[in-house]
Amino acid sequence: MRAYREQRCVLCVPRLSGACPGLSRLSRVTSGYECALGLDGTSEVGAVDVGRGGGERNDGADEPGWDVDPEDEISAVVEMAGHHLKLRREAAGLRVAEFGEAIGYGEDLIRKIERGARIPRPEYLDKVDEVLGAGGLVSAMKKEMREARYPKKVRELAKLEERAVELGLYSNHNIHGLLQTHEFARALLGTRRPAYSDEELERLVAARMARQSIFERSPAPEFSFVQEEVTLRRPIGGTMVLRQQLERLLEVGELRNVEIQVMPTACGDHPGTGGRIQVLKFGDGTAMGRTDDEFAGRPVSDPRQIRILELRYGIIRAQALSPPESLAFIEQVLGET
Repeated sequence: MRAYREQRCVLCVPRLSGACPGLSRLSRVTSGYECALGLDGTSEVGAVDVGRGGGERNDGADEPGWDVDPEDEISAVVEMAGHHLKLRREAAGLRVAEFGEAIGYGEDLIRKIERGARIPRPEYLDKVDEVLGAGGLVSAMKKEMREARYPKKVRELAKLEERAVELGLYSNHNIHGLLQTHEFARALLGTRRPAYSDEELERLVAARMARQSIFERSPAPEFSFVQEEVTLRRPIGGTMVLRQQLERLLEVGELRNVEIQVMPTACGDHPGTGGRIQVLKFGDGTAMGRTDDEFAGRPVSDPRQIRILELRYGIIRAQALSPPESLAFIEQVLGET
């Protein structure tokens, strides 16, 4: 069984409005509370090598997933961030062409970012911070700009997951999004019909991957996953993609705060046959959950409804293989794949 190198990360990134003078109005950008708690979400974000000053420029203009949706209210945040970057560049006395040479990015991309038509990548913000000597104030925008890529529903779900201290997640159709590899998520989302556009697909995959930063949170929440056996055998994306996905499950299953259990197909009668069950518990004692076949499939927070979900999930966990048995079973499936 592969050992997983546990990583810890203290998420103490300042809010964009606080880190960047002149952007205090960001806190008043409203956001409708539209949450699809059941949306399966995100493996680590793959780092992309970008151009640096003195080397080949990186326009990034043709890479999907970073353009701003003008219909999304988050576009106001991106526009104000771009304006702030422009003011900093101008205050340094740099023209766009000179600035592009210094940071290693094309003029077209810089102009798009500064007018709020393009979401700046984390690497871009780090380079701007370095060149302009911003002392980390520009780099502090990375969290908000990364989240600006998420579809609205995913943003709201990510906020709930960030608050959660306990997560109980039963998946009967696919491997849960928080456990998916980049390749598996892309292949799975690629099966949707009508198909997503390249832009939509990139946004969804990036959002799903980025949400997995919850595993690095400190203090770490407690995770309980129960996967139906069939989800471990369906070759989404092909054999190699499935093998990598199974290896990922073994790695995450080694974390002290994560328990992964498998519900054998041979167990025919259990309260999860109606669909997914998810229960998120928060530090203030409140909770939120949902299931596909109850409460019209909508998220609920009423204690009486939460008790129903906890009852079902508790029975499912009791009927599933134990965590050690489950990891051994996953390793067996990997050997057969």
